[in-house]
Amino acid sequence: MKALVLFSGGLDSTTALAMAIDKYGVDNVVALSVSYGQKHNKEIEASNKVAKYYGVEHIYLDLAKIFEYSDCSLLKKNNKDIPLGDYSKQLEELDGDTLSTYVPFRNGLFLSSAASIALSKGCDIIYYGAHSDDVKEAYPDCSKEFTEAINRAIYLGSGNKVRVEGPFVNMHKADIVKYGLEHSVPYELTWSCYEGNEKACGKCGTCIDRLKAFKANGVKDPIEYEVE
Repeated sequence: MKALVLFSGGLDSTTALAMAIDKYGVDNVVALSVSYGQKHNKEIEASNKVAKYYGVEHIYLDLAKIFEYSDCSLLKKNNKDIPLGDYSKQLEELDGDTLSTYVPFRNGLFLSSAASIALSKGCDIIYYGAHSDDVKEAYPDCSKEFTEAINRAIYLGSGNKVRVEGPFVNMHKADIVKYGLEHSVPYELTWSCYEGNEKACGKCGTCIDRLKAFKANGVKDPIEYEVE
């Protein structure tokens, strides 16, 4: 068996990468990092550091052109401020709409591209790090239902050769960190913050979730924050 891991350099995908390496061995794992025109390169830089740490094959793909029409606040071409605060509070203010940090169908595009590369590289399975705290009201392409649907589509479309697995879709972020700590995942090399400053902001939704996950495990997050 050989696995391709959709790999951003963030906490969740780095843990998924570690899980795949533990299961299949480093020689049977390929990491795929995708640029989508985001405002900073901190995640890409982190992905390079983590890939070098594990010594895993690392492929880079640029899909920025596809997202030129998106109004997402994470994108370089967008002047909107990235919203701060807990995701649940942000959703209360939106009245059922997706968050401005939702990149339209990003995971669908990433996974479809990953399926093509997986077939070309002889991979049988694609890992990606969506988890149960990524509420589908905010990020619909992170849900368990989406994972099951795109797994079936890719399996059929690949001639029954490639499957998609979201190993964390039934897990909370605190559980992911627990697994990572037990398996010595190098979280000090990862980057999750929506901002691209020298230190993580500690105020955006993903920083808040990350800090909570480490706190739930009684451990200090090894990266530096402007505000904790």
